[in-house]
Amino acid sequence: MIDWNEDQVELREGLAAWHEAFSADHVENDDSGTFSWQKWKLVRESGIVSLPFDEQWGGLGQDLLTTMHVLEGLGEGCRDGGLNFSITTTICSVGVPVEKFGSPALKQKYLPRIVAGDAIGAHAITEPAGGSDALRMRTRAERDGDEFVLNGSKTFVSNGPVADLFMVYAKTRPEGGPLGVTAFLVEKDTPGFEIGNPIKKMGLRTSPLSELYFDDCRIPAGQVCGRVGGGFMVLDHVMKREILYSFIVNVGEMQHRLHRCVEYARERRQFGNPIASYQSIANKIVDMKIKLETARKWLYDTAQKLVRGENVTTDMAIAKLLTSQANVDTSLAAVQIFGGNGYMAEYGLEKDVRNAVAGTIYSGTNEIQYNRIASMLGLS
Repeated sequence: MIDWNEDQVELREGLAAWHEAFSADHVENDDSGTFSWQKWKLVRESGIVSLPFDEQWGGLGQDLLTTMHVLEGLGEGCRDGGLNFSITTTICSVGVPVEKFGSPALKQKYLPRIVAGDAIGAHAITEPAGGSDALRMRTRAERDGDEFVLNGSKTFVSNGPVADLFMVYAKTRPEGGPLGVTAFLVEKDTPGFEIGNPIKKMGLRTSPLSELYFDDCRIPAGQVCGRVGGGFMVLDHVMKREILYSFIVNVGEMQHRLHRCVEYARERRQFGNPIASYQSIANKIVDMKIKLETARKWLYDTAQKLVRGENVTTDMAIAKLLTSQANVDTSLAAVQIFGGNGYMAEYGLEKDVRNAVAGTIYSGTNEIQYNRIASMLGLS
């Protein structure tokens, strides 16, 4: 495991001072599906969105591993899972690709707003007909002089109803395969661009989700992120960070859940003994610990390989699979350990289950991850 230095520890502890405020009314807000603008104001003040970005844009200039370390602390300390997800989505969806692939003009115009948290970000990839098959996307962008004209729709867009900036992936060459997709940075008030109403969902309810519609939406050619036809290169870079950042938050959430279950099992007595003394309960908690540590190790090890420039296709898929499934398994175990109390909304544990299920779907479904690993093994 990594030995964190004093600066890394202090940074995580400093941002931990915001966690209680981030967590306020998390059960009630989840019940109503409310995105809290007051909390987002606190997010801006905390500076957490600025973690991985260069100081010239107002960022904290932290490397990949340090950013993950602090985001793990966010998961451990903040009980509003939807807010956590909106934070990592903003970082990854527009901030990461603009800093890596954006032109100097794009960086100058947008990065200070993104880094400050003044502009909430979202990325638009999935379409109703395509699902996980991104190559089947039907959204088109046709060149017309110094502009591209977008037509089509996107679905399952996290942060959609509240976002200011959208990284939209569209086909610029219908028969071009992976080389026919381009990434465009689109502002919310662009003519021809409509944001659908929030869609009710199972979990992560404080992170709103919607569809997007493009009807002859004209985008200046200067809003292309990367190069025309290079959208999948942008997306690959983004998805690696999305998995590392969002799922290390889940590791922090699992750490909090483990601590809570240990404390409860020691205090709760049944038949004259703490329930921790019963092997059936103790084994559940031990399994939680094993799954937590396995997920943590895979994510950090994969991040270290990525920093070294190694091929992490298989590692990333395994890390995503392990962490998302561990999050589901440990959340269900926590409900069982708490018994009837765990089933009650006020304890927040049933919410954890609903939130955890989402992780098996977003960032590439777990079924897709199995396919990816099989392909790397030469099985398909």
